[in-house]
Amino acid sequence: MKYVRLSNWSYSAQRIFIICAFSIIPLALLFTFAYLPVINMFKYSFTDWNGYSKRLNYVGFENYTRIFSDPEYFKVFIVSLYYFVATFVQMGLALYFATILSFKIRGKNFFKGILFFPYLLNGVAIGFIFLFFFKPDGTLDTLMQAIGLGQYTQLWLGNPNIINVSLAGASVWRYMGFNFIIFLGAISSIPKDVYEASDIDGANRWQQFRHIILPSITRILQLNLILAISGAISAFDIPYIMTDGSNGSITFVIQTVHLAFKYGKLGLASAMAVVLLLIVILVTLVQRVSMKGEE
Repeated sequence: MKYVRLSNWSYSAQRIFIICAFSIIPLALLFTFAYLPVINMFKYSFTDWNGYSKRLNYVGFENYTRIFSDPEYFKVFIVSLYYFVATFVQMGLALYFATILSFKIRGKNFFKGILFFPYLLNGVAIGFIFLFFFKPDGTLDTLMQAIGLGQYTQLWLGNPNIINVSLAGASVWRYMGFNFIIFLGAISSIPKDVYEASDIDGANRWQQFRHIILPSITRILQLNLILAISGAISAFDIPYIMTDGSNGSITFVIQTVHLAFKYGKLGLASAMAVVLLLIVILVTLVQRVSMKGEE
């Protein structure tokens, strides 16, 4: 009996040793390349470090105060509002096309591929595509002239009043495919018996959407909304490639990159990165609390 207990203990010890042996390297890499930089980021956010000096001058909460009080840095939150509004347009279009293509129509697989294809493209490639699209006498201007709207052509990337609308529109085109495929998967999971019962009761497509589809995908709708809010505050690749933040189009992440690597203000850039991290965490917590409240 003692031998059996010793054998069981030995087996458990070997199992724990093997688990630790295989986990130590991934955990070390995770700590080195993920958690340690975040810890250093918090530390640098309370300094005026320039990125290369060996001396750190602690300035307390001066960097955080500057972010929310200096108009030069606070305006990035206003720019984010354009992308935030664009997310509702993006989700509305994605839900519309997902609902239509969930029913039996001709060529729906072809249209699914067309709608999802932009999300597969590289962000740099999309930036250059829309640079040609929005340039003077480019694709958009040529199209507007062809349909008799030539008098409404603008400097789409040169006018500070509309540049963020143009960039947000490019983001809608790129990311709508992601929301579309998520909504389509959620709608496709609804049992067909429910639709058949509603057809017997004489429900039309709008009534099916309102009373069947929309209540069934509420969770997915909330999830996409949370992801959209996080994406709006962290917009980077398309505005960076197309304008580099000029003409009032600088976003939160572009401002952070410029401060860190262009102006050598690593302390202030770290504070902005911390603010972005806290916003994402706050949005995630709100999502979880709302979902638990519904349960």
